[in-house]
Amino acid sequence: MPSSIYDFDAVGIDGRALPLSDFKGKVLLVVNTASACGFTPQFAGLEELNKTYGAQGLAVLGFPCNQFGSQDPGANTEIASFCQLNYGVTFPMMAKIDVNGGNAHPLYQWLTKEAPGLLGTKAIKWNFTKFLVGKDGQVIKRYAPTDTPKSLAKDIESALAA
Repeated sequence: MPSSIYDFDAVGIDGRALPLSDFKGKVLLVVNTASACGFTPQFAGLEELNKTYGAQGLAVLGFPCNQFGSQDPGANTEIASFCQLNYGVTFPMMAKIDVNGGNAHPLYQWLTKEAPGLLGTKAIKWNFTKFLVGKDGQVIKRYAPTDTPKSLAKDIESALAA
């Protein structure tokens, strides 16, 4: 059984393996993203958090997902280009994954178990659900898609100070 986020691997949007243990000691903000969603403009806020807190130890990790209204149908190269061109994203984007169902990425199976949603639901409800993970690799809090990146600043600052 995984004991922390560092027990998982991801695949970068460039196709390279990325062990999450590479982020040991950092505060992580893990977000399932989409390029054609009403919440897509949150990429700007996520990049702002990355720029504001990155040097202090925050790493934002974007996981594109096409499970909600088919709002991210493009290939990984198209998603990477979209994020860079439209929002100047410099934080790590991963290869597209499923976050719900039988093919859900093991990381998301763990995240939803560690921090269930409203009324204890495990499923991710929509794009831009966010998970804040402390320096110890444990989930601190789950945020709804409607929670703006800016609204997470105080929790991020607390996690960085811990």
